[in-house]
Amino acid sequence: MTQPSPAKQSSVAIIGGGPAGLMAAEVLANAGVRVELYDAMPSLGRKFLLAGVGGMNITHSEAKESFLSRYRERRAEIAHLLADFDADALRAWIHGLGIDTFVGTSGRVFPSDMKAAPLLRAWLKRLREAGVRLHTRSRWLGWNADGSLRLQTSDGEQALRADACVLALGGGSWARLGSDGAWVPLLERRGLSIAPLQPANCGFEVAGWSEHLRDKFAGAPLKNVALALDDEPARRGEFILTAKGVEGSLVYALSAAIRERINQAGSATLHLDLQPDRSLEKVSQLLAKPRGSRSMAKHLHSQLGLDGVKAALLRELTSPAQFADPALLAAAIKALPLTLLRPRPLDEAISSAGGVPFEQLDSNLMLRQLPGVFCAGEMLDWEAPTGGYLLTACFASGRAAGLGVLQWLNR
Repeated sequence: MTQPSPAKQSSVAIIGGGPAGLMAAEVLANAGVRVELYDAMPSLGRKFLLAGVGGMNITHSEAKESFLSRYRERRAEIAHLLADFDADALRAWIHGLGIDTFVGTSGRVFPSDMKAAPLLRAWLKRLREAGVRLHTRSRWLGWNADGSLRLQTSDGEQALRADACVLALGGGSWARLGSDGAWVPLLERRGLSIAPLQPANCGFEVAGWSEHLRDKFAGAPLKNVALALDDEPARRGEFILTAKGVEGSLVYALSAAIRERINQAGSATLHLDLQPDRSLEKVSQLLAKPRGSRSMAKHLHSQLGLDGVKAALLRELTSPAQFADPALLAAAIKALPLTLLRPRPLDEAISSAGGVPFEQLDSNLMLRQLPGVFCAGEMLDWEAPTGGYLLTACFASGRAAGLGVLQWLNR
């Protein structure tokens, strides 16, 4: 008679009900492990659901090398996680839930109905059918002296013994949805060094807009522009002027580099190209045309189509002398200096950088100092821009942690 494997006789606790925790639970339950999943919030996947507001961007269809480059300094570590579960595998997994996907014009991948809720409902149903026990309103408080897990539940504090556990507690942004970074001191007390949590995919503040610009144009989008930081190639896209600075997809794409420059130098100066489809020579030529009695503002509109928020920002960031001189104004239109002083608060950011360094984990995402304890998701020290890259790595890390637990149980 075949004896059951050690894994099938084991119980594993998963702390955190986002994509990483749920994926780890699925891997373990499919292997016959008893899985108990705990989340501090009243329902699971709250940040996942928020990410689906306006369209659930689940992953991206771009080529592998470009995809991996989005993870910057952690490219090698994320490549290891994606080796067995990449964007294509994630799409196939979603199809297995009965949900189709499509590739948008930008290369981003969405569920066919653009919504997160149906996907999450189907997934939770499958997990329950696989035997995963889901517990909400259960906050992890660390460990007791005997090594058991401390959990604050609606019935009071409880001690939980498990053969292994997966921590998938998120980063430090959107605390109201559960990612509050409260786990940082709990791990530091166990001797781990945690990279400070910082805003990622966030807006940034300037020294202060004029009252006119703030009152009339806060919330206005700047479309079809390009931003460059230092000698990096300019990125094209759009962003939004806010009451205190800037935010939006183009800013988010550069946010890691902007934040690091601010950390190093106290500020970061970007150069904004308001006319990326025209060369400096062409802009200069058009502005050099006689304008007669027309104001420079009307000249900008007639020759370059510059008006609204673009014209207002150009006026805001140039001196009267620059604005009156066609040659100087053309140079400003092609490289308008935009100085950013600080990121917006962490709790407003879409995601966070920092967390548990990969150097403190083995190749299976187990903490070297705490055998049997695995980490996954955004609580790891990595970051990526929006566009599906964040979710893809969260899913892949959850799967890797689940597989790592199985190896640990069967060691």
